Amino acid sequence: MEESPRPLPTADNQAGLQILKGLLRERSLLAALSLMRKYVGNAFQITLPGFRPAVFTFPEAIRQILVTDRHKLLWRPKSDPVTRLLRRGVLVLDGAEHDELRGQMEPLLQRRNVLPHIPAFWAYTGQVTSAWADGEKRDMLVEMRRTALLILFGTLFEVNFTPDLDRLWRSILDLIEYISPGLWIVWPGMPRRKYRRAIEEMDQYLYGLIHKRRETLENWGSEDRPDDLLSRLILNPHMTDDLIRDQLLTMLIAGHDTSTALLAWTLYLLGSHPEEMEKVRQEVDLVLGDSTEAPDIEQVNRLHYLDQVIKESLRLYPPIHLGNRLASEDVEISGYGVPKDTRLMYSIYLCQRDDNIWENPHNFCPARFERGVESERPPFSYLPFGGGPRNCIGAAFAQVESKVVLARLLHSFDMQLLNSDQIKPYMGATLEPRPGVLMQIRFRSRLNAGIL
Repeated sequence: MEESPRPLPTADNQAGLQILKGLLRERSLLAALSLMRKYVGNAFQITLPGFRPAVFTFPEAIRQILVTDRHKLLWRPKSDPVTRLLRRGVLVLDGAEHDELRGQMEPLLQRRNVLPHIPAFWAYTGQVTSAWADGEKRDMLVEMRRTALLILFGTLFEVNFTPDLDRLWRSILDLIEYISPGLWIVWPGMPRRKYRRAIEEMDQYLYGLIHKRRETLENWGSEDRPDDLLSRLILNPHMTDDLIRDQLLTMLIAGHDTSTALLAWTLYLLGSHPEEMEKVRQEVDLVLGDSTEAPDIEQVNRLHYLDQVIKESLRLYPPIHLGNRLASEDVEISGYGVPKDTRLMYSIYLCQRDDNIWENPHNFCPARFERGVESERPPFSYLPFGGGPRNCIGAAFAQVESKVVLARLLHSFDMQLLNSDQIKPYMGATLEPRPGVLMQIRFRSRLNAGIL
C-alpha cells in the first residue's frame, strides 16, 4: 500500500518565537529562512497570513522541482510584481511560448558568441574606472552596476548607454525595488504608485530604442546589419514592439543586476581575505603581464584561480538565491504533499551552505573548485545559475564577463575594503551586499596612472 504524502512541517510556538527574535534582530528574511531550516528542517511551510509557501533547501527536492516534476509547476503567480513588470518576457513565460523565445535568444548568449565581447568587457570597465582618483573611496556596488549596465547595453543591444546612464539610474533602481520582496507578498493588492514613473520612463526609452533600430535596419543592407539581440528580435516578423520591449526589459533587469551582485560580492570576499586577493593578483599579473590591452581568449582561460574565486563567491552569495514556482496540480516533493496553487520555493543559498554537503560551509575557500573536486558533490548541490531546462540563459555571459572585469580591476588597482563589519546580505531582486562595498582605490605602483 502506497504511503500518503507527509504534510510539510511548520514552526511550533517555541521555534516560532526564536525565528521571530532572529528576524527582529537581523532584520533579514534570509536570516528567518536560515532559522526555519535550523529549527524546523530542510523542508518546511511558512505560515504567515496570506503567505504560506512550501520551502525546500536540499538537492534531491530541488532537482525534482527543476527537472523531474517541472511540468507540474508554473513559473510563479501572475500577481507577482516581476510578472506584471516583465509581462511576456522570457523569464516569466511557461510552455511553448517560453521555449520558442528562449530558442531565439539563447544562441547569442552561448559561450562561443560571448568570447568576442572580451574587448568590450575590458573597455567598459576601463570607462568606469577612468573616473576614479588615486586614494579615493568608491562603493563597488554602485561602480559594478555602472559597469554591468554599460556592458549589457553595449554588447547585447549595440547601444551606447553612457549618455543615458545617469538620467535613467534612479528609474532602474526603482524597478529593481519594485520586484524585490516586500509587503506586497502578504498584501498583493497594495497600492504602489511610486513606481509608475520609473516604469513609464523605462518604457519610453526602450520603445525609443526599438523604433530607432527599426528605421536603421530598414535602411541598411543585410550584409551591414548588426547581429545583436535587439536587431535579431526586430528582424523576427512575429515579434511585436510590445513583445520586444518585454525581452529587453527582462535582459536589462535580470542580466545587469545579477552581474552587479556577483562582482560586488567577489570584491567584498577578496577584500575580506587579503591573502586570496594577493594570490589572484599574482595570477592576473603573470597571465596579462604589463600589457594594458584586453586579454585574448587563451589568457582568459588561463585565469584558473580567479575562476575558482568567482565560483566560490557564487556559492556563498548566489545572486539568484531563491527560486519560485506555483503548483499547477497536487504534487509530491521528496515525500511531502504540496497542494495545487501552493507557492513553492527552493533556497539555493541554504542548499549551498548545507554542512551535510560542504565542509565549513560558511568559510570562503576557493580550493573547493579545484579541478576534479566538483565531481565529489551530489547533483544540484551547487546551482548559482539554476538547473534543468530553465537554467539562467546568461550563465556563460556572466562567467566570462566577471573574469574580464575582475582581471582588469586587479591588474590596475590595489583595493582595500573599508566597511567589512557593516556588510550584510540583502534580499532584493538579487542577493546584494548592503549597505555597499566601500573600497579605497590605489593605482598599482608599477603602472602609470595615466594609462589606466
